[in-house]
Amino acid sequence: MDILNKIVIRNETEESIRRKLDELCINTIRFLSVDAVQKANSGHPGLPLGAAPMAYVLWTKFLEHNPANPNWFNRDRFVLSAGHGSMLLYSLLHVTGYDLPLEEIKQFRQWGSKAPGHPERGITPGVETTTGPLGQGFANGVGMAIAEAYLAAHYNKSGNEIINHYTYGIVSDGDLMEGVSAEAAPLAGHLKLGKLIYLYDSNHITLASATQVTFTEDRAKRFEAYGWHTVSIEDGNDLEAIENAIRAAQSETERPSLILVRTHIGYGSPNKQDKCSAHGSPLGIEEVKLTKENLDWPIEPDFLIPKEAELHFRKAITRGAQMEEDWSKSFSAYKIECPELAIELHSLIEGSLPSAWDAAIPEFPADKKGIATRVASGKIMQAFSPFLPGFIGGSADLNTSTYTELKDAGNFENPSMAVGDLQGSAGGGWSYVGRNLQFGVREHGMAAISNGMATHGGIIPFCATFLTFSDYMRPSIRLAALMELNTVFVFTHDSIAMGEDGPTHQPIEHLASLRAIPRLIVIRPGDANETAMAWRMAIESCKAPVALILSRQELPILDREKYAPTDGLRFGAYILLDAPDTKPELILIATGSEVCLIVEAQKKLSELNIAVRLVSMPSWELFEAQTEIYHDAVLPPSVSSRIAVEAGVSQGWHRYVGDKGEVIGIDTFGASAPGEIMMREYGFTVENICERAIALLKKNKYG
Repeated sequence: MDILNKIVIRNETEESIRRKLDELCINTIRFLSVDAVQKANSGHPGLPLGAAPMAYVLWTKFLEHNPANPNWFNRDRFVLSAGHGSMLLYSLLHVTGYDLPLEEIKQFRQWGSKAPGHPERGITPGVETTTGPLGQGFANGVGMAIAEAYLAAHYNKSGNEIINHYTYGIVSDGDLMEGVSAEAAPLAGHLKLGKLIYLYDSNHITLASATQVTFTEDRAKRFEAYGWHTVSIEDGNDLEAIENAIRAAQSETERPSLILVRTHIGYGSPNKQDKCSAHGSPLGIEEVKLTKENLDWPIEPDFLIPKEAELHFRKAITRGAQMEEDWSKSFSAYKIECPELAIELHSLIEGSLPSAWDAAIPEFPADKKGIATRVASGKIMQAFSPFLPGFIGGSADLNTSTYTELKDAGNFENPSMAVGDLQGSAGGGWSYVGRNLQFGVREHGMAAISNGMATHGGIIPFCATFLTFSDYMRPSIRLAALMELNTVFVFTHDSIAMGEDGPTHQPIEHLASLRAIPRLIVIRPGDANETAMAWRMAIESCKAPVALILSRQELPILDREKYAPTDGLRFGAYILLDAPDTKPELILIATGSEVCLIVEAQKKLSELNIAVRLVSMPSWELFEAQTEIYHDAVLPPSVSSRIAVEAGVSQGWHRYVGDKGEVIGIDTFGASAPGEIMMREYGFTVENICERAIALLKKNKYG
């Protein structure tokens, strides 16, 4: 339908025609969204109606992307942090030529559709990160901007800025209310991430009320205090003001930008504009009709894309192809000028690992005293990190406790910081080249930012804190698993053995909680050499996040000439030491710091002629991925007397010990006392394991 020709009056100025085309394109986005929500009878029409103008300006005048290749590395990243408005993004992706056919739009929120209820990375081409839980996308974008700045600092050379792109986003009132954004925003301001630009859809309405009820601070001043550049636009339909604001944001190189755009939720809806009812429910058939009439849009057909609008939007295809071609030519020249850096960068872009990246990882000699697995982890990180230039991360102000500081790798900081001004520098100065991120006490923001770095590509991010504080990070850990990211979560101080800090800092239910997250690989190594293998698994796990669970206290390093090699960790559980003639009466299973307890218990039980098989089970998830044949080989169904030992809740362990087995765990909170006393008082002793084992064998033999 040639709508534009019908509304263009003869002798109209070119400017007038352009304005009408803009309006036509904006309404195309609006009503594709409205029609999809109405057909699904589910969704959020309010945001697309109000935010379409700002999205249109950004996508047609600024966003550098290639619809034919959503993975072009130097593209601008766009984050719809307000993921409930997903149809806005799907409409933009469809009309600009991404592989999102109209039939998929018509199946919005239905089984198997590429247009799910909230944007999902990996499902819809062009979706950079999974959003919906408010605030997550905001923090992800900060991570993307960090990744861009880090890679640009490493690989750009004068005259050839091979990494040079922006991170844009649309954020909402709800995003700014969530605590995770309040953790990420000041860090972005401190780091002076000038290539981070967010459009704030300030519509003054939330799901259940108006912002005047709960959200009355001056948001512009708040972000200025964070170190952001802000611009306020009073009319969300003022395309010229939006364009000027984005250009001003691009010119501001030392501060991230928040463009506060006063919009109207459900714009154009006679009965629902500026009302909560426009947020999360379809307008209704009659209201859709009234809204189309109000905005001079044809009532029929649904899912209308006028030819003029389609042609205008599809210019993104040729523009994007040309941008990528120009970049490829620049990269070809870069290969000649900087061959070694080019090879390195290409490897990061492809996500491949150097052939001998782990060759320097130490092998720890047997030692009865041993070392804490957190300390071993630190030594391992120092050994392999020089060979992985994309390995970058940090802790929530706990580097000296988590042992995750990369020595001589510098701190990722805005270049204006001076080394002499602050304590704690890892060496190498303060600049975007540094690989140690100082997150501050911001666990949730840290995790979400790390996820953003992972979604950007070229980076293997890690972040660290105490295991008990994983509770602060859970929404981001869950999203890392949902997106199959390669984020590495390092959790130390993994049990009551951490001691005197008491129950507030002693994790109890946390292992079970993390194991409940699908796709997350949880590994709790039992000694230094298992820790080395756990790190190998974490780095190699390109499609699943890994949580490394490490001890504060020293753990003996097993003699691997007597006990099985740590390669068994790759299978999640393995026979550490078998009974004579491989005919066990009893199987002892443990993880982490409790492995050394079952090792000593086996020695005592063998003196009583009890045949014991020892099983180290550092990862349930890796074990569950094995075949039933392997499961039965490690845990033979014929051996019903089994004891699992782990300093955490017993929940979940019964699947491995069976009806006739037992679990030595902790189903209450801890206390404040030295670690060795804590372990003794809660039954984590060799003597208690032996007593329980003997009693269990008698029970199962005599009933």
